[in-house]
Amino acid sequence: MQADIIFKYFPNLSEIQKEQFLSLEGLYKDWNKKINVVSRKDIEELYLRHVLHSLGIAKIQPFINGASVLDVGTGGGFPGIPLAILYPEANFTLVDAIGKKIKVVEEVVAGLELKNITTYHRRVEEVHDHFDFIVSRAVAAMPTFVRWVQGRIKKKSLHELKNGILYLKGGDLSEELKDYRNVQVFEMSEFFMEDFFKTKKVVYLPLKYKGSS
Repeated sequence: MQADIIFKYFPNLSEIQKEQFLSLEGLYKDWNKKINVVSRKDIEELYLRHVLHSLGIAKIQPFINGASVLDVGTGGGFPGIPLAILYPEANFTLVDAIGKKIKVVEEVVAGLELKNITTYHRRVEEVHDHFDFIVSRAVAAMPTFVRWVQGRIKKKSLHELKNGILYLKGGDLSEELKDYRNVQVFEMSEFFMEDFFKTKKVVYLPLKYKGSS
């Protein structure tokens, strides 16, 4: 069973969380037939390429109860939905500019009965709340992404890491990140042994608070 890969790396899940993770495959396969949000190849490896990949963020920064997390360009709900299952007491806002993708996200959220996710069909520039962390999966080069999300970070940091961006990226990032002196890059192969993660990274960039909360 594909979901076993999740249980291997996250062995302390509740029975509800296990059931929610197990339900993901059926929900995505069903909705993918109607609205294609996951490639045909990837849907067969959903737990490896999408669910576990999303949960790499949790290996870098677990979210405390009450944490607020913004997922920008969530697509089919990654990394936001797996993280919301893992942290049921944290609050997740999932945003995408493409309506049909948010439609799938909303249906999956409803199917899982997740109460800690808010969804918006809009561009991130139209979101005016403040968050502890902003997460995403390679929707743009880091300079562009930083420009999009400036001014959406809370002033007070409550986690081990200071508030900022946790970004899932792959490949050589030296050119893209050269202007960020305080960036940290974590190799996902250090905590996930599958070949898929050899080039995958979690990029952490603290962001300074701007504006009023």
